[in-house]
Amino acid sequence: MPAAVAAVYVLAGGLTLLALGATARHGLDDPGVALAFGLLVVVGELARWGGHGDREPAPLGAAGALAYALLGGDAGQPTQHGVPQVVALVVAATLIGCVPYVARGKGPSPDHVARRVLTVGFAAVLFQPLHSQGRLTQWFGEGASYALLVAGLLVLTALCDAVLAAAMAHARTRWPFGPLLRDELRAMLGIGSAVCATGAVMALAVSVAGLWALPVISLPLLLTQLAFRRYAAVRETYRQTIASLARATEIAGYTPHGHAHRVAALSRSIGRDLGLSGPDLTVLEYAALMHDIGQLSLLDPVARGATAGLGTAQQRRIALLGGAVVRQTGVDAQVAVVVERQADPYREQPLAARIVRTANAYDEMTREEGPQGPLAALERLRLSTGRDHQPEVVEALARVVAHPGLSLGSAG
Repeated sequence: MPAAVAAVYVLAGGLTLLALGATARHGLDDPGVALAFGLLVVVGELARWGGHGDREPAPLGAAGALAYALLGGDAGQPTQHGVPQVVALVVAATLIGCVPYVARGKGPSPDHVARRVLTVGFAAVLFQPLHSQGRLTQWFGEGASYALLVAGLLVLTALCDAVLAAAMAHARTRWPFGPLLRDELRAMLGIGSAVCATGAVMALAVSVAGLWALPVISLPLLLTQLAFRRYAAVRETYRQTIASLARATEIAGYTPHGHAHRVAALSRSIGRDLGLSGPDLTVLEYAALMHDIGQLSLLDPVARGATAGLGTAQQRRIALLGGAVVRQTGVDAQVAVVVERQADPYREQPLAARIVRTANAYDEMTREEGPQGPLAALERLRLSTGRDHQPEVVEALARVVAHPGLSLGSAG
């Protein structure tokens, strides 16, 4: 485990132990309010809509946790809970709500739980001490300025969470921090913005109207969550359709089993290493999946599907035909451009085409070289950087296949 990730775990674990100990000693303040928000977080976790790969798999649970951290009153009466109680309640409720998913092996990742603890603690530290001293009401009153303060603190907390998530991903993968942070910030514009808005409205509504406002405020977020779930399902179906098209060359006997998916996985990792993110990674992955589709135009399959060893003219013909097929499928035109440009000299190619070309050649070469295939393939690629492969892409490939999380035997 990277030292930075271990430090986050230790910090989150230490904060949790301190919060549970302090709450156990002093008891619960405003137990009715604590119970209501605890139940909300539990329900939010039970209604989670995704697994490890989702930016926020339990939006309602996150919104309820943040609202409790920034809660200053209940129906006009000031609340007394402090930072330790906020953290203790959120941790307990989150763990209770995750029990059914953990039993099925689909619980939240440790990274997600650690971030939840730290971000909720961060929000509570910013708000609760000043609230208990009466400073916030003194400085901002109880009108629009106070509402803007709560919304601003939630935005600041969301930014903190994005930085933390990007830093942990960078520590694990060594991918560039900037693109990882851009991806996290881009994700905030989706379900993240709904979580922040709902958390702010919950805290303000309960302060004015009381706990009955919680179910009313929760309903729009649940509907938004449903809409995002459907959108995610559509995107996954779209990707599976492209993956199925990519398997056409395998079924027809033109390429070895799993070749397109191995090239796609390698290409995406290389793209990450080189700083690509978001839509650019999606285009790269789709192009890698469909890079061999032009082979269906050949009368006879190339031996073992190894197009990297063909002449330039034949490679270009296959690439152009592949691009034409991709355009007919309705896939993004940028994907077709990448497929069409595979056979060009690398200095004339877009970066995505350079990456796919190198990943494809690597996968083909590892099959040819036997047990020493990965090392021999990298050496051959380094010797081909004069015309066929960009040196920076080859070195990124070397870093990717040397990473403990990716087996060198990618051609398996």
